[in-house]
Amino acid sequence: MTPETYQPNTSPTNRARPRADLPLDAGTLVAVSDYVIPEPEPKPVDETLSMELQILSSNAVLRGHPSGDERWANCRYYLDETADLSYCWHPKIRILVGDNWWCQWWEEAPEP
Repeated sequence: MTPETYQPNTSPTNRARPRADLPLDAGTLVAVSDYVIPEPEPKPVDETLSMELQILSSNAVLRGHPSGDERWANCRYYLDETADLSYCWHPKIRILVGDNWWCQWWEEAPEP
């Protein structure tokens, strides 16, 4: 290959790859960005969903603890009774719930 016909490989994968035959020194290192990842903040959709779930919670008498022996793990509407968290498929709830939670529409699961 003659110097006139030489075309360096400038594909994105080759440009960033350091050459193993060249020694590294401080002059060959690339500066690191000063970008700082911002603290997470709730978005408007999060606030809307929070309000909707609070309303649902108050309307459903939704509690994060059992009422005696009544809890979602033994409720007919708890989709996976072996899981700590599962989906409640009651038409008025339809949310992810914990197995120890309770609501006013609790019904005992039928025996298999």
